[in-house]
Amino acid sequence: MDRRVQRLASRVSIALAAAATLCLVYVFRHTSCFPAPEPLTLSLAPFPRTSCDAASRRVLPPDRRLAKLRSSSRWRRRSASLAASVFPPLRRLGLLAGSSRVLFLAAGAGIAVDALNAAGVTSVTGIDLVDFPPLVRRADPHRLPFPDGAFDLVFSDDPAGFSGALFPSRLAAEAERSVRLGGAIALALERQLDPAAVAALFKRSRVVDIRDVTLDGSQVRLVILQSNGTTLNPLH
Repeated sequence: MDRRVQRLASRVSIALAAAATLCLVYVFRHTSCFPAPEPLTLSLAPFPRTSCDAASRRVLPPDRRLAKLRSSSRWRRRSASLAASVFPPLRRLGLLAGSSRVLFLAAGAGIAVDALNAAGVTSVTGIDLVDFPPLVRRADPHRLPFPDGAFDLVFSDDPAGFSGALFPSRLAAEAERSVRLGGAIALALERQLDPAAVAALFKRSRVVDIRDVTLDGSQVRLVILQSNGTTLNPLH
């Protein structure tokens, strides 16, 4: 008799435990604060070449993006400043002409490239660490992908392009390598920089002009050097 009671009690306990488990599962499924997991999907996008390529952003076609930038007041103001303050002294010194081959360093979106094209110079190349088609291609100013003497003028209108360079002496050497003998290097610099210290980095060029100019409402110092193979510098 006792054995029958024990077996019955055991079966009742198992049944109650099963019922309690089912109740807990039901409550958890219908009252949990955690959302149901979404189905797993795999991205079919190609693996990016760089971290910049992986950034998700809306991309306009290059021509539409350039047209939009050209219509901005800053673009027009900067272009007018270059045409009025920077290009004329280079022309007067005989260092810039319509046939000149010009390289722009730290070209950004390409305002200076566009302005020089508008001034009648057709062979203009703009480079920066980030490309900006159709005016600017990607290249490292410390290791320019151009042969020796490929350009008549190497120019930077961005003061941060030189003062912010990781290795200014290397940048100077690459600029001198890329410009032909008798060609020019023109740099817009922050006014607090000593022109003599900057010119000392250019071992094969001499300073031919220094002047203060206004670019987009800001005063900068324009230093123009000419490549002639000498290590002498009139500022020393």
